[in-house]
Amino acid sequence: MDIQAIKNRFGIIGNSPALNYALQVAVQVANTDLTVLINGESGVGKEVFSQIIHALSARKHNPFIAVNCGAIPEGTIDSELFGHEKGSFTGAVDSRKGYFETVNGGTIFLDEIGEMPLGTQARLLRVLETGEYIRVGSSKVQKTDVRVIAATNRDLLERTQHGKFREDLYYRLNTVPIRVPALRDRKEDIPLLFRKFSVDFSEKYKTPSIQLDEEARTLLVNYPWRGNVRELKNIAEQISVLSSDKLVTGSDLKRFLPEIPEVNRLPMLAAPQQQSGNDFASERDILYKLFFDMKKDVTEVKKMFFDILQNPSMAHPTEYHHPDNHVLHTYPSTAEVNTPAATNIGNAQPIILQDNKIDLHEEVEETLSIADKEKELIVKALKKHKGKRKDAALDLGISERTLYRKLKEYNIAE
Repeated sequence: MDIQAIKNRFGIIGNSPALNYALQVAVQVANTDLTVLINGESGVGKEVFSQIIHALSARKHNPFIAVNCGAIPEGTIDSELFGHEKGSFTGAVDSRKGYFETVNGGTIFLDEIGEMPLGTQARLLRVLETGEYIRVGSSKVQKTDVRVIAATNRDLLERTQHGKFREDLYYRLNTVPIRVPALRDRKEDIPLLFRKFSVDFSEKYKTPSIQLDEEARTLLVNYPWRGNVRELKNIAEQISVLSSDKLVTGSDLKRFLPEIPEVNRLPMLAAPQQQSGNDFASERDILYKLFFDMKKDVTEVKKMFFDILQNPSMAHPTEYHHPDNHVLHTYPSTAEVNTPAATNIGNAQPIILQDNKIDLHEEVEETLSIADKEKELIVKALKKHKGKRKDAALDLGISERTLYRKLKEYNIAE
């Protein structure tokens, strides 16, 4: 089928080469039963590609179901996917069919596959390889004929290296990979999408269609759009409803675009830690990271100090005056540094300070309070994730319950 006809049928706007290639791969693989892994950031429209593959396949008259693996609790996802027997766990008052049984002969779309628990991944791998599964609480093997299309916004290969995703399942899912480009990677499509959304909302709310001037159009194209098409659609709806002037200027548009958060340079965990019953372990890791970074800074200052001793050209001879007008220390002169005793760091003499006193105290304007640093980390995490507690807690490496407690403790307004 022609790519343009596919776009018209499924409401896809854009002509970028990366988007056209992704659509071409989806069309070519649709008539097969191969497993497909759709990669792309959140909001790029990965589910639309799964619908295209199903609609163009031989299974198009059979059921299609989309399952968000990240939205199902770990304790119930096995029951949701594979079903359970009566009495298999507390609350199982009756037998229940799982998705792989109800969608037999059709297609199942597993979104956010990277959030699937490891135990469920093993069950899914068996289904993909043999078409067999076992209900929770049963010993009877059942067969199913379901095509699996998976999607993720994470780097699954990296997660396999950290033991968060099964390597054998990754290669089994990645039979045919489809990469959906981010909106910022197809800037030429942004004005087309915005125009389409603004027209749709003007018809929905019975208002005149908005127009962008040249400055606003340039700002729109160069904005990073971390929420991709979903974020662009939301902005178009806001402007359609709230803008009094239907000719939107650059300054008008800036009022609707969220501020781009600054890069968080505060010490953070390298990766989210596995949640456990003791939430204080994760908090302790954050504090340890803070102390290690402070120690690293002190080490770098020491190294710089000894480098100056060995190579005086790195610093100009100068004196540092205390506010009380007495000299704290003086860099050695070139003649002094070139002496044998000075050039050999092992024999280097200590710098003599006035009154033979060594001031080990350093005036630091920035607060070193652990509580203040922890509060600052939490505020930055909430700002980075636009107030979403779950994402902020994951980034900080603590549980959402602990984050809620800290918000109350530090009186942080969300």
